[in-house]
Amino acid sequence: MLRESLPKIVTASVPGEKAQAVINRKVSAIAPPLAGNTYPIVINRGEGAMVEDIDGNVFVDFIGGVGVLNIGYSHPEVVEAVKAQADNYFHTMLSIITHDGYVSVCEKLNELMPCRGDVKKSFLVNSGAEADENAIKVAKAYTKRSNIICFTGAFHGRTNLMMELTANKTYAKGMGPFPAGIYRAEYPYLYRAPKGYTEEEAIAFYIEKLQMLFKEGTPANEVAAVIVEPLQGEGGFIPAPIAWVKALRQICDDNGILIIADEVQSGNCRTGKYFGSQYWAEAGAAPDIITTAKSLGAGVPISALTARVEIMDSIPGGTIGGTYCGNPLACASALKVMEVMQRDDFAGKANHIADIVNARYAKMMEKYDVIGNYRGLGAMIGVEFVKDRETKEPYGELVSAVVQDCLQHGLLVESCGLFGNCIRFLAPLVITDEQLNAGLDILDAAIGRYLAK
Repeated sequence: MLRESLPKIVTASVPGEKAQAVINRKVSAIAPPLAGNTYPIVINRGEGAMVEDIDGNVFVDFIGGVGVLNIGYSHPEVVEAVKAQADNYFHTMLSIITHDGYVSVCEKLNELMPCRGDVKKSFLVNSGAEADENAIKVAKAYTKRSNIICFTGAFHGRTNLMMELTANKTYAKGMGPFPAGIYRAEYPYLYRAPKGYTEEEAIAFYIEKLQMLFKEGTPANEVAAVIVEPLQGEGGFIPAPIAWVKALRQICDDNGILIIADEVQSGNCRTGKYFGSQYWAEAGAAPDIITTAKSLGAGVPISALTARVEIMDSIPGGTIGGTYCGNPLACASALKVMEVMQRDDFAGKANHIADIVNARYAKMMEKYDVIGNYRGLGAMIGVEFVKDRETKEPYGELVSAVVQDCLQHGLLVESCGLFGNCIRFLAPLVITDEQLNAGLDILDAAIGRYLAK
């Protein structure tokens, strides 16, 4: 059974002949930005944390659809739930015909989301970018203010507004002009804080940078919301320090500003809590609005946002919704995902995986002086490569080479970070210990082979 398999490459190299033929068609048929060949794999089957391509090669997947497959490929109970819903009906639009699945998903999210408020409401959209965009609309509706603060290193999506909120302008090249009223503060990237600072001094430094934004960028009383990832994804898998979050919460409370926690990638048990902002709530700094997507539907497109009732009740009629929002098939998938994740303690699985991965990364860091830092929450872990630990010069070319070497040996890994010098860990939380260690062995060997050259 594929879900119990270990990585195995049966072709002389990747891609094999059958995959190469499909990739050639892909290049001819699909828009160039989506037709890249960093991962020349054509899937035949996916089960658990394993992928088999059409040539018979088997890979262990540390990417997980970039955070979509926390519950794994083709989870049998999720498959059956979607099949059962498909037998009844594929689609209704909520504004025309209500379906129980939509209501049930929102009720469940209202229970699970660790945002402020005893009584909460939710609504559903289709993607992470849509969820974040709607969160901005909701914040503006509630506060009657126009400006938004985002952060260095942020990634929030590729709609016009989200391209402006996203820090890396590779994602926005030639796409302007962008909406006004967006201001960017420095995210607390402690590994790259000013040299010699203690953690406490670094956090004070980043808070002062935010306070200066109110003097030099936008008055605080014109800011509707701050949008922040509990753990930056594309920015390099950088957790927001709790001390910084608490200070941010106080600043926002003092100035009537809402906090939006973007849990598109960090939600759904990835961080060792059901949502990463649960760590914030436990520290008395819960956000006001939470967005989530990706693993919410196990691969069926669905996203959501949740806030306390008075925030949600401020939304003007006609400003939210869409044809496919809360599609019945997606809702059936999401309901089963939430049931299974709670029943089988997927947050606990994330912490178990984290123990193994962090122990291995610690050993690799002792072995290879090109590893400058590793960090994360639960099973959302980044490892950063540098040419020199003192200067911290990014080593992006090593990461690019290691990604390709791992591919040839049966492991899927992906880079992240502004300089492409970090490797992210997002393996499905159903991965077995044997599969996990096999993948870590491949990564370890790939680093060694690169340095030996």
